[in-house]
Amino acid sequence: MNAIIRILASSPLLWKDIECRLLRGAMVLIFLIFGYAKWFKYDVDLLAPFITHGPLIFWLYPVFGPQGATWFLGASEWTFAALLLIGFWDKRAGVLGAIGSIVTFVATVTIIPFVPDGWAQQAGGFPAMTVNVAFVMKDWVLLVVSIYLLKQDVIRLSLTTGVKSISDKSEFASRRL
Repeated sequence: MNAIIRILASSPLLWKDIECRLLRGAMVLIFLIFGYAKWFKYDVDLLAPFITHGPLIFWLYPVFGPQGATWFLGASEWTFAALLLIGFWDKRAGVLGAIGSIVTFVATVTIIPFVPDGWAQQAGGFPAMTVNVAFVMKDWVLLVVSIYLLKQDVIRLSLTTGVKSISDKSEFASRRL
């Protein structure tokens, strides 16, 4: 076991900030790919049950129409991808990208209870989910990653600007989960 620990301790897996960099890169890729799909008719049709039943995004259809709603979402996703990418070098852009990402995933996870036929009745309903709910369920993880990236960028900005973050305050620093 000690040999494994020594190998892992000297591996790139433990480079400083590697998890933050990998998560940021993954989020950029996800936003680019999902944003790209929004420019095509097939995605307009696939997203219809999600958008029309989303308590925070239902208004997109009346305002933009089906194609315009997906273009709006695609442009938003590419904007957040660009901000997160720039966040590798400029943490202020990273903060904006993470905030946009959080808003995106809050909007999508709130759809889960309202997805038509989202719970498999033949398996007794909730918690047996259908593919539509499963598709959106992954957004819980993406929401947590977005919160993590926001936290990391705010901490780094607070260190360079002299603004105290909550992590600097002694009463919170000693708390353990």
